[in-house]
Amino acid sequence: MAFRGQAGKERAATPLSGPIRMSADPSAPAYALLAKLGIAHRTVEHPPVFTVAQSQELRGTLPGGHTKNLFTKDKADRLFLITAEEDSPVDLNATSKLLGTRGRLSFASAELLRAYLGVEPGSVTPLALVNDKAGLVTFILEKRLLEHEIINVHPLVNSRTTALKREELLAYIAATGHAVQAMELPHRVLEPEAGG
Repeated sequence: MAFRGQAGKERAATPLSGPIRMSADPSAPAYALLAKLGIAHRTVEHPPVFTVAQSQELRGTLPGGHTKNLFTKDKADRLFLITAEEDSPVDLNATSKLLGTRGRLSFASAELLRAYLGVEPGSVTPLALVNDKAGLVTFILEKRLLEHEIINVHPLVNSRTTALKREELLAYIAATGHAVQAMELPHRVLEPEAGG
C-alpha cells in the first residue's frame, strides 16, 4: 500500500508496531491531549449511539454543531477521515473527484479503523487522530461546521459527547500533526419523499 502523507509525498504504509493500546478509559488519549493543550471541555455521557438519528434522539439540547464522521479509503488504500455536519448527505463519488483520489472512496473496514484510529465502529471522531501517530490519515472537515462556535464530537467512544470551541478543535487536530483540509463537500441530491 502507498499513502500520501501530510506533505503530499507518496510513501509506503507500514504496519503499526502493534495494536493501539486501549486504556481502561477509551477517552484517555483524547482527554490527555486536551489537558496538555489546556483545553477545557464539557462531556456528557449517554447510551451508545451508532447513527446520527440515535444521536439526535439521545443528546437532548446540546448546543452547537454536531458531526458525522466517515472513515474512508481509496483504491490505492489511502485513508481519509471526513467530518461533516450531521445532516450533510455527503456524495462520496463527487468527493472522490474533488480530492483527486485514485478511484472512488469507499468505507474502510473496522480492522483499519481500529489499526489507524484506535476506535470501534460508531465511535469515529476527529479526536481519534491522536492515535494516528504516523500521519497516514488525511483529515477533511466540512466548512459548514466552522460556522458553529461549538462543535460536538465523540471522545473516542460513542457513549459520550464532548463539546469543544471551534478554535479548540482546530488546535487539537493541529497538535496531532494533521492538517485540516476545510472544504465545501458535495452533497447527494435527495429525492422528495413520496406521498408528501
